[in-house]
Amino acid sequence: MDIHEYQAKELLQGFGVPIPKGGLAYSPEQATYRATELGGERWVVKAQVHSGARGKAGGIVFCQNENEVWDAADQLLGKKLVTHQTGPRGKGVYRLYVEEATHIHKEIYLGLVQDRKSERIMVVASASGGMEIEEISESSPDSIVRAIIEPAVGLQDFQAREIAFALGLAAAQIADCVRILKGCYRAFTELDANMVEINPLVITDNGSLLALDAKMSFDENALYRRSNIAELRDKSQEDPREAYATDRGLSYVGLDGQIGCIINGAGLAMATMDMIQHVGGEPANFLDIGGGASPERVTKAFRSVLSDDGVEAILVNIFAGINRCDWVAEGVVQAVRNLDIQVPLVVRLAGTNVQEGRQILIDSGLQITTADTLEQAANLVVTAWQRAQSQNSQQQAV
Repeated sequence: MDIHEYQAKELLQGFGVPIPKGGLAYSPEQATYRATELGGERWVVKAQVHSGARGKAGGIVFCQNENEVWDAADQLLGKKLVTHQTGPRGKGVYRLYVEEATHIHKEIYLGLVQDRKSERIMVVASASGGMEIEEISESSPDSIVRAIIEPAVGLQDFQAREIAFALGLAAAQIADCVRILKGCYRAFTELDANMVEINPLVITDNGSLLALDAKMSFDENALYRRSNIAELRDKSQEDPREAYATDRGLSYVGLDGQIGCIINGAGLAMATMDMIQHVGGEPANFLDIGGGASPERVTKAFRSVLSDDGVEAILVNIFAGINRCDWVAEGVVQAVRNLDIQVPLVVRLAGTNVQEGRQILIDSGLQITTADTLEQAANLVVTAWQRAQSQNSQQQAV
């Protein structure tokens, strides 16, 4: 789960990370009030969306008077901000963060991530801040500093000092950098984070360190014990299809194709999507209903897939081990009857109680096409989708 910049800053501030003064605004009037409240002569109005590269997309505006703050807020609120991370759909701007402008002497990149190779938390830092780490690795790979943290002892002072020295900080800034690194590490571990990023961590004209921007993401499987983090979720920043499925305990990732997929097991889901593409189709989603594929859960899965208006055919591919094919078949029949499904539907069942499951589908008398193999199922659903497309084109022509 991702959170907004201002939320990440508030959390990190609680762990001793210094941040500039700022305030949240939901309207131009409130943004102007925040600027007045902060005082000073220059402010930054920042769109709060779950994406990086906001500055390149016009989501960060520098203002020199209150009228400019009002205009910037008026232009940003309600706007769809499109960055290379959001994709062409973009993300809506519904809240702003007004912050005092900072005189920057130098920018640094600082991040903590889970390194799956070492199975440890890794600190990634660079003296070249202000851009994405991918860009830094391409433009100045030698500037990247990495350090693996041993979980039994945590981030040690000597490690933090080595990182600070490698970033070229002055002697007077080493202690501050150590506190920031240790604060980020504590936030990472104590809040069940997946990623903590400060980009940029700036050295101001007076030599102090400030987290000018911050990002945090969290392990969704741990949110049940982090109610204070779960409350920070902003569904307006999520794909509505994914938000709907997540709230119902389903693993769903929205894609741009036309063939909806209902599958159990991540590996089988990946293989199914590959097969659909291999035979000329495009999957509309990744949906893993998991091990407990009860009729009710299958119906929820159908609702999730059908919430995408771009779905023009559905493939159900279930290999039942823990599951039972007759349960899945009952769920499919129940969904078709209750949801009035109008798109072609292909079902492939294998495993426990497969014969009983197939018989339930046959006895239903519904328009459900069955398949014995994954390849056959993929061919059938792509052919049915193409046929439906052709028929729609003919009707439109008439």
